[in-house]
Amino acid sequence: MDSSLASPLDAAAALPGETFSRVALTPQAQALLLQLRPIHGALMFHQSGGCCDGSSPMCFPKGEFLTSDADVLLGVFDLAGEELEFWMSREQFEYWKHTHLTVDVVSGRGSGFSVEAPEGKRFLIRSRLLD
Repeated sequence: MDSSLASPLDAAAALPGETFSRVALTPQAQALLLQLRPIHGALMFHQSGGCCDGSSPMCFPKGEFLTSDADVLLGVFDLAGEELEFWMSREQFEYWKHTHLTVDVVSGRGSGFSVEAPEGKRFLIRSRLLD
């Protein structure tokens, strides 16, 4: 693994008035995203808490999943010079607003439409209460 990916990457705060990160990427998630970007172009995450893998974050080519007022932008990553947004449904955010989320990767295919599925991997969320 690239030594520049040796630690988690925090997203820049995106909610009005906040100065802290609500979401991070593990080094393994960063590496997979860098592998996926040449295949799919710019990427984004959306966390719905709905169907498919339930609380697994879905990764899409940027703009393929249309966000609206029903979604909240939780953070923006600078991943090797390119922005990667992390969105969550507003309804789900009401349940998770007291948590910090970390996107990680495990082996195995999820049941959703996330771009990492053909790689035999899936993104998942690890959470902790905000400090």
